[in-house]
Amino acid sequence: MSGTAQYLLALYIAEQRGSPPVSSGEVADLVDRSQATATQMLQDLETGGVLTYEPYEGATLTDAGRARAADLHETYVTLSWFFRSVLDLEAYESEAMEMAGLIDPAVAERLTELLPYEPDPTPGDD
Repeated sequence: MSGTAQYLLALYIAEQRGSPPVSSGEVADLVDRSQATATQMLQDLETGGVLTYEPYEGATLTDAGRARAADLHETYVTLSWFFRSVLDLEAYESEAMEMAGLIDPAVAERLTELLPYEPDPTPGDD
């Protein structure tokens, strides 16, 4: 997954679990990176207009960032469910986080159609 996609997805999940702004430490935990690395990436993403970052407070997705992250999240949920329920992988969440930005949304949609039942779309519950 591209760094941008992974961080957007992590921020989206964290915002759904709590209220923004989300600390860089929380994002770092979700993407398994250092807090310094997460802070730098969040600052870089702010210049792209997908989030706002306030030092010592955290990051908040913009409307454009939230829309992109919501699309990524749909793919993440599908992959997470597939990896857990079909492939019985232990690290299903981290694998799904890594791959969500690499899979075309049409592929994820088709996978959802082929799965025996649809995954629960609640952010962070997989």
